[in-house]
Amino acid sequence: MRMVGGHACLDFVNTADARRDVWGPDLLQTYADLVVWAGRADLIDVDEARALLAEASARPLLAEAALEKAKILREAVYAALQAEAAGARVPDDALQIVRDAVALALPKRSLFPSGDRLAWQWTDAASLNTIGHRVAFETAEFLVSRNDRRRVRECTGPNCGWLFIDTSRGGRRRWCSDESCGTRSRVRRFRAKAAGNMAPNSKN
Repeated sequence: MRMVGGHACLDFVNTADARRDVWGPDLLQTYADLVVWAGRADLIDVDEARALLAEASARPLLAEAALEKAKILREAVYAALQAEAAGARVPDDALQIVRDAVALALPKRSLFPSGDRLAWQWTDAASLNTIGHRVAFETAEFLVSRNDRRRVRECTGPNCGWLFIDTSRGGRRRWCSDESCGTRSRVRRFRAKAAGNMAPNSKN
């Protein structure tokens, strides 16, 4: 699971390995996959991961349902972020799914002492929907913080379509990763050019 989006909600939608021409494969095949991803995205800590895996093992049907809910949310988040990348309005149906998920997530946060201050903390560590709650909240925070300087892009690599934040100086980044899609795109252009040079001359 490569993390190249620049934000948890972008990396979440990128758990569909490709979104152009041929969709997938889906990197979230099991609830354990979702837990692994959330750990890599720093949405849960090691103890929370262990607790969620134990809960999933004890309640496999509920874990499967939680995974499906997370995937539905993922596609709505993708639609919302792709709209930003295209400079378009967020589709109403996608916004409603995100809005409903955020409404379920908000009661799971509360204020707790942190030194001489107060800080937000999650209170749903043992819930199988924990990861979905946290993704929903992260997505909402990301969407409302949009500004003219932020550039969400869609990878132009062959059969990719991953989303990422373009932080390049010129704002001209085209690929989710230069090492993967960038390299493949350059190889395809090179081969196409070589094939064109090798084609027989059609002139008499």
